[in-house]
Parts: sequence; structure tokens; C-alpha cells
Amino acid sequence: MKQTLVIGSTVIDVLLNVPRLPRRGEDVNITASACRIGGCAYNVYRTLRLFESPALLCSPVGGGVYGRMVEEALAAEGVSPFVKLEAENGCCYCLVEADGERSFLSLHGAEYLFSRAWMEGLDYSRTDSVFICGIEVEDPTGDEIIDFVYERPQLALYFAPGPRIGRIGKDRMARLLARRSSRGEGPILHLNGAEAREFSGGDTIEGAADFLFRRTENRLVITLGAGGCYYRDKNGGGFVPGFPARPLDTVGAGDAHCGTIIACLKQGMDLRAACERANAVGAAVVEVPGANLDRLPGR
Repeated sequence: MKQTLVIGSTVIDVLLNVPRLPRRGEDVNITASACRIGGCAYNVYRTLRLFESPALLCSPVGGGVYGRMVEEALAAEGVSPFVKLEAENGCCYCLVEADGERSFLSLHGAEYLFSRAWMEGLDYSRTDSVFICGIEVEDPTGDEIIDFVYERPQLALYFAPGPRIGRIGKDRMARLLARRSSRGEGPILHLNGAEAREFSGGDTIEGAADFLFRRTENRLVITLGAGGCYYRDKNGGGFVPGFPARPLDTVGAGDAHCGTIIACLKQGMDLRAACERANAVGAAVVEVPGANLDRLPGR
């Protein structure tokens, strides 16, 4: 099996458990706190590794206290930084409410600075796909990532626009949705229900999926939290039920779901079966602190 390039950020998630989000001017006591390695790209990469699906984490690591923490966490897993930058690494403050819902306050740093020149020396005979996330595309060097995927049409493209989908420049989104691989395939999208409805302007998940499918002419998955997910391909679409879970926090659940979809499709599963497996992994992630599992559920 060939590897997936996972392009995007690696950060330190500062997890802050609160009974509820504070109102303006109010004091709220934190009930627990922790620092864990995270970031959309890292979370997808970590999930691919759990599935023993070859992957290369193409994530810059900066300096400062958070950069040192990222580098130490990667070293503990035997991973060297893809590229080191002098600018300081940022972090993500994750406010986790009593029901497990999370809200992010992100400080962007070196982990969101990209250059397609970094990927020039890679062995593409060993690579067949690339994952990118919308947060990096939105940022100032986002065109570098888009130009890269256009320069490498032999790579299948997995794209997770993320919760800031409405803030990605229209030209950038149009370019990504129009990008076709050398096999004539558009990007494989992974997003949640709110993101799909926001971008499509539709009221229903089925309608949003149809809208997106017309833009990409390829498979897509829309996650629905505890409700599972909805998939769409050339044969139509369908809902796939979720698994019961007791949420501790929802940080990284979507990333793990996306990584599972990529791993399962590369293993030859059909899209519905991949969604069933991804729903099980997503349910397991919300039951642990932070974004990552030590082992796959059922193993």
C-alpha cells in the first residue's frame, strides 16, 4: 500500500474543562486542564498509523514553548519534524463543557506556514494520495497548498474544509472543488452537517450532499455527531447510524473519523463499510480525553 501525505498543522491542545462557557465579564472556574498533542493533520496522521496505513506527516514545527512540546511529543513516537521554522508554534485552547462539546480558541503560528517547495524531494513512487484541511487553506500560505495539489495530479485528494468553511476564500474553494486527479476524480470531501449546510445553503443533509457531489463528482462523507454520518457516491447516498457513547470531550472526533475513512478506502472497503468503521472510531474518541486513541476499538 502506498502512503498518504498528510499536510497540515500539529499543535498543542490546551484542554480546559469548564461547567459551561463564560458570559462576557464573568469568572468561571476550570474543573480540569491538560496539554496534549493535536492538530487536524496530526490527528488524521495518528489515525492512519493506528490502521497501519502508510502516511507521512508534512507539518512544520516552530519554536517557543509550544514548538518544543510538539517536537518532544513527536520524538516520543519516533517522528522527526518534517521541517523546522524559527517562528513560534501556536496552540489551541479547547474549552470543553460538561456534555463534552468543545469550543476552540486558536493561536496560529509556524504550524500554519507552508511552502510547496518542501515537498519537492519526496519519493512520489511511494505516494498515491494527499490529505489537506481547510484551516491551512484559509491562512495566508493556503495558495501554496492548492498549487501543490494541482502540480501533483497523480495524487488522490482528501479534503476536510472544517468549521471555518465559510471563511475560506471563494476562489480557493472553487479551485479545490474543481481540482481533478489524473484519473479524472475530484476531491473526496469530509465535513460535518453544519459545514455542509452552510456551504451549500441547503436545509437538508441529502440536499447538501447532492450539491457538493455535483461540484466534485466524487465520494463524500458528512458527519452527524451521535447520529452517525451520511455518505454520497455515484450510486446515491444513505445514512449510517452512529454508536452509543458517553462523551468526555469531542476534541478530534471528526479528524479521527476522517482518518478512518481514508484508511478504510485505501484498504479496499466500500464507502458505507468505511463509514460504519469510522463511526465506531469516532464514538471511541469522544470517550477519551483529547483527540487520539491508543488502539482501535474492537482490537
